Amino acid sequence: MRDSHKIELLAPAANAEVAREAILHGADAVYMGPPSHGARKSAANSIEDISRTADFAHKFGAKVYATVNTIVYDHELKDVERLAWNLYRAGTDALIVQDMALLRLDLPPIALHASTQCDTRTIEKARFLEDVGFSQIVLARELTLKEIADICESLTVPVETFIHGALCVSYSGRCHASQATCGRSANRGECAQICRLPFTLTDANGKILAKDRHLLSLKDFNASDRLEELLNAGVRSLKIEGRLKDASYVKNVVAYYRQRLDNIIEASDGRYERSSSGESTVSFTPQLDKSFNRGFTRYFLDNRRQAGISSPLTPKSMGEEIKDISSLNNGDGISFFNSKNEYEGVMVNGIRNGRILGNRPFVIPKGATIHRTLDCQWQKQLSRSTAERKLWLDITLEPNRLTAIDERGTMASVNLDAEIEPAKSEQNLRKQIDKFGNTIYKLRAFKTSLPGNVFIPASKLSDARRRLIEAMETTAAATYEYDRRRVENVEVVYPSTCLDYQDNVANSLARDFYKSHGVKEISPAMETEKKPDTRRRSVMTTRHCILRENGRCLRETPAGKRDFKLPLTLSSGRNRFLLEFDCRRCEMHLLHSSDAID
Repeated sequence: MRDSHKIELLAPAANAEVAREAILHGADAVYMGPPSHGARKSAANSIEDISRTADFAHKFGAKVYATVNTIVYDHELKDVERLAWNLYRAGTDALIVQDMALLRLDLPPIALHASTQCDTRTIEKARFLEDVGFSQIVLARELTLKEIADICESLTVPVETFIHGALCVSYSGRCHASQATCGRSANRGECAQICRLPFTLTDANGKILAKDRHLLSLKDFNASDRLEELLNAGVRSLKIEGRLKDASYVKNVVAYYRQRLDNIIEASDGRYERSSSGESTVSFTPQLDKSFNRGFTRYFLDNRRQAGISSPLTPKSMGEEIKDISSLNNGDGISFFNSKNEYEGVMVNGIRNGRILGNRPFVIPKGATIHRTLDCQWQKQLSRSTAERKLWLDITLEPNRLTAIDERGTMASVNLDAEIEPAKSEQNLRKQIDKFGNTIYKLRAFKTSLPGNVFIPASKLSDARRRLIEAMETTAAATYEYDRRRVENVEVVYPSTCLDYQDNVANSLARDFYKSHGVKEISPAMETEKKPDTRRRSVMTTRHCILRENGRCLRETPAGKRDFKLPLTLSSGRNRFLLEFDCRRCEMHLLHSSDAID
């Protein structure tokens, strides 16, 4: 028989309530921010809330990961050490980290996952992270299916990739644009999202190639039609982005991907299986374009030099395309591009004579596409309870005992504590046992060795069932298996192919870590410099090329046929970035410079 691979659907959670909804709607794991040092500062949670989430998730064998994935300063190291211990005691399954200092702290035996902030794009980098003790590797979002497959094949630990949500235009961990322009570090959870601003693109002669366009703003990632290919490539954890998203978003997106994955798993002939237990039943039909999205792209999954991945006209939600306005309801929000090619939004007040009435005057150009960005009926539906998750249970009734086993393999048994009497009339024992109410269980099979003409008081059966459920939950909690931190191979050498990347070293322990693994030259993180000189300094590296996106690829357009002169400059307000193009690697660099177009 072939080995069965456990597949994890990993969902974001802004807080404990959203985490609970993610699990109810089918997530196998959730990731959430702890009180500090998470890369989404506004999505922090208390230790108590994380503990409460873990208690609930573990009932289904689902996991909880904490994002301790910012860079850490020297004076914070002890605080992070205490945080790790608190998270461990709270039942957290793993820490998602960026800063290598954590491998030098006195940590509990908790599993460590290498964050996407580690910018893992090569086999060599991935192997190194596995060798130094990471239990799961989160890959960079810019990879093709072939690149992902090559990395998966080279590792023994699970590989995690993003499948849905917002895209950072820069390689994660390599963006300092926010730090350079306004002192807010993306590596400290305070990204100002410079990439979502409107920019003007100008060439060396001052010619404007694009004016007030969101040239660095990418569409949202959607790999829903590539899930099977990702699993076949070796990916074992499929990650949804969105720790700042609300419960409705998480409900919809998680339920959608749960259904897609369940179909793939069911058809896999045992090759794949879920990594958690329990069947989720939802009361709505999931639809991805009903939730916030900037339009969708597969990014570079199919082709490294992809075009059509940006959303230059607006960074706002595109919602769903409306072909029939009769489907609109009062209170819906719609958007469209007006005659000035500006993205305009209106609230629907009704439909009259084939025309949309709004909360203010507006004109939709003939032939314009209408987007519904707020479906009030949909939101009303999702504001209610929309899912339940149940574990099936097999129960056996014997003369003096009630025994159960669930789909996790958890078994418990309790005394019946009731005298069995001859029945005066037929008693439906299964019906009386099958009253699990608001518990997480549902009865699948019932067996009894008792003859059919006996009577057991309903109160005794009810009491035995209650005690049985308590025993099941106690046993499940006591036997829950945690992943543990892998041992670091202190002899492994940091790959020379990665030495061109200046890791975000912000403390002495991280510096010692890299030195001990053979790195000779280590540049400090920009955040640690007292007065960083950012002029003509690279603050962003991206596979997204503005020229390729606009049909002006340098490799495909000879110098004599170009309608522009290098170098090019991006400007937005007081922010200016000089562009450099590395065509060999198909990468674009942004250099922050106030004199970029002097």
